[in-house]
Amino acid sequence: MSTDSTDEATHADLIRGAAAYLNPIEIAGRLFGNVAAIAETPDGRRFPGVCIDTPCGTGFCAEAAAIGAMVTAGEQRIARIVAVWRDPGTGRLHVLPPCGRCRLFVSQVHPDNLHRTRVILGDHEATALADLIPSHEWPAPLDAAF
Repeated sequence: MSTDSTDEATHADLIRGAAAYLNPIEIAGRLFGNVAAIAETPDGRRFPGVCIDTPCGTGFCAEAAAIGAMVTAGEQRIARIVAVWRDPGTGRLHVLPPCGRCRLFVSQVHPDNLHRTRVILGDHEATALADLIPSHEWPAPLDAAF
């Protein structure tokens, strides 16, 4: 993990931008919009998304929704991505790291994303996506013949 002190202002701006899309609503016992995300392209275009809790149990993460909007607009490279959640009890905002499925999804949308996407982990912290995916490099062949 690395601290990006030079980017703190832009991290905060991206975090605030994602927080603006928080709009939790419960429908038939399912929660929608309680996590919001923004995926930002290298040229600064921002695409929001919110989580969707579905009865089939798979759910749809906010990061996936943001990436879906981005890809729909013809973009695949992600410069930065952030997801946020507001605790309904305290009202405090939290930055959420992407789940494993979203980490892999980001890496598969475009090969550059693995090493060039910065995942915002807080107002003072961000890291390359590759640092969040263990054993992401293609494995070497085995020495022994099988």
